[in-house]
Amino acid sequence: MGKTFDEIKHTTVQVNGINMHFAEKGEGPVVLLLHGFPELWYSWRNQITALASNGYHAIAPDLRGFGDSDIPPCSSNYTCFHLVGDLIGLLDLLDVDQVLLVAHDMGAMVGWYLCMFRPDRIKAFVSLSVPFRPRNPKLKPIQTLRAFLGDDYYMCRFQEPGDIEAEIKEYGVKHVLKKILTSRDPGAPMLPKGKAFGDYPDNSITLPSWLSEEDINYYASKYERNGFTGPLNHYRNLDWNWELTAPWTGVQVKVPAKLVVGDLDMVYNMIGVKEYVHKGGFKKDVPLLEEVVVLEGVGHFINQERTKEVNEHIIEFFSKF
Repeated sequence: MGKTFDEIKHTTVQVNGINMHFAEKGEGPVVLLLHGFPELWYSWRNQITALASNGYHAIAPDLRGFGDSDIPPCSSNYTCFHLVGDLIGLLDLLDVDQVLLVAHDMGAMVGWYLCMFRPDRIKAFVSLSVPFRPRNPKLKPIQTLRAFLGDDYYMCRFQEPGDIEAEIKEYGVKHVLKKILTSRDPGAPMLPKGKAFGDYPDNSITLPSWLSEEDINYYASKYERNGFTGPLNHYRNLDWNWELTAPWTGVQVKVPAKLVVGDLDMVYNMIGVKEYVHKGGFKKDVPLLEEVVVLEGVGHFINQERTKEVNEHIIEFFSKF
């Protein structure tokens, strides 16, 4: 890792019954950064240094199941309550009352739960890629996705323990990481059985300017050691989270918020998402939503692909608080 990243400090603490690793840098108001899949604290490397040099204390944990944090063996230990509990435990341990929150992908789903359950701990939230998703009491998530998009849709393929893991093993971790991280297809990600990650060996994957072999090697070193089951367990709790959060049906998220998304992002291009985001639904559920920014020509891994712009949007928004 380059010189700038060497100055990032790494700590492991015990919170909520697990060991949690986090990276940090800087002094000032705390910004909590939550990564998605298949990422790690490392996907925030450029945000950590930018926030630190702008007078913030950036903290980026590896969520449970990922990287250097513990990987509970039981899939039922990955509910939204466990994940939010880990973060509240971390803030309590660090004696931080309120944070500015930035989150992406699965981390953004955790971020919305955090804002829903403990709005008292969040000053403001910048969500990348993923808007709030209100709970529909009639539609169980995986069942609904299956009905609309079929068994090959990635979240559906992730459900059967051991199934997708076996396929990842056949392809090799580096190939799979490259395939996912470089994908720019705005369509729903499909992982057909037996050829989930395209042809192999595939020499056609060219890394974009924002992703180096060194970056891939860092991610791969953690996933080769720990496997993918921990991270996939986050997806295996989507239906269970839906059941557990029944008491929050219809609740508004009352935290100042901003969404930054790429126009090629597969989440943004899912059925009904644009309508929800731009036609009043999102604002109704998140009344303190201040802004939605759509970056042109940008895919899903927005904070890595468009580091400078994303950093500017985060810092500009947080300067109000």
